Amino acid sequence: MKDLPAALRPREKLLAMGPAALADAELLALLLRTGLQGQGVLKLAESLLLQLGGLGGLLSATGAQLKGIKGLGPAKRAELMAVMEMARRGLSGSLSAQPVFGSPQLVKDYLQMRLGRLPHEVFAVLFLDAQQRLIACEELFRGTLTQTSVYPREVLKRALALNAAAVILSHNHPSGVLEPSRADELLTQTLKSSLQMVDIRVLDHVVVSHGGALSFAERGLI
Repeated sequence: MKDLPAALRPREKLLAMGPAALADAELLALLLRTGLQGQGVLKLAESLLLQLGGLGGLLSATGAQLKGIKGLGPAKRAELMAVMEMARRGLSGSLSAQPVFGSPQLVKDYLQMRLGRLPHEVFAVLFLDAQQRLIACEELFRGTLTQTSVYPREVLKRALALNAAAVILSHNHPSGVLEPSRADELLTQTLKSSLQMVDIRVLDHVVVSHGGALSFAERGLI
């Protein structure tokens, strides 16, 4: 990268024009700093983004996924994982400071980043206060999710413990298919009925994958 004209080097370009002027690979190259023998850092960054499906894939990648990529030693993996965790916490902080339905896209982005690339199915719940601000997001169940493997009493118990006034349900589809199943719809209605008995509202159920997010509320399924 030292052979590039100063105006084309990511650091100099960022300082002169601001971070928005940099391409995704250039931003990543600043974090990586060095490439491989025969492969400059920009090429390494481009290769990494291609393997993970862009910045969205990078931000939701697991430590195990990063470990399998040539050119990412322990130090680089640690830095990338730290940046990804800061991004997750930043989104979480935004959801804690404002009503979640003030920015429904932010909710979907947060859940997709947190769950979208997990290799196994996970059921998570966003617990909200009376102003619909985030109290906590917790993964409650793992594995193949059915109406019988997600226990309403456990969701109810946790909601009461956190003094939640409302919840947003979420689970991921590792297959990448976002379309909700009939079992997903039945599970949503079961949880909605159970929580309604103690005056806790189910505001939405968001299905996420590595390719996007689908809202039951936007589909009119809640």
